[in-house]
Amino acid sequence: MAENGREKGDDALLLALAAGDTVRAAAKKAGISERTASRRLADPDFRRRLTEARADMVQRALGKLADASTEAADSLRKLLQAKKETVRLSAARTILELGNRLREAVEFEQRLSALEENRRTAGAEHEEPPTPQTP
Repeated sequence: MAENGREKGDDALLLALAAGDTVRAAAKKAGISERTASRRLADPDFRRRLTEARADMVQRALGKLADASTEAADSLRKLLQAKKETVRLSAARTILELGNRLREAVEFEQRLSALEENRRTAGAEHEEPPTPQTP
């Protein structure tokens, strides 16, 4: 039963820390002492889980931003038809700047993926074939 309480405390602590709370604030939210929270942070498995929780939060936030990006792009396109020239100019600049950054990011990701694939392939070519076992 105590283990279940610890798991709940760990989960609450992980969530609070992953969200950016200080150790003190996270410990308070988890209902544990700051010292206990510090001990948990000293545990490599706990730190790994914290890293995974943070990565998951970032992935979810990125998904939301990607979802909103289409609507934002539509809004910028509509602003190209605005009556005020300054609004149209600002929208045009923003579209061009963001479009260029997005293109660069996509190209970078493609180059990085190709390099990683080349490295995996090269690593596999240099591996020794398994030696047959003699009976």
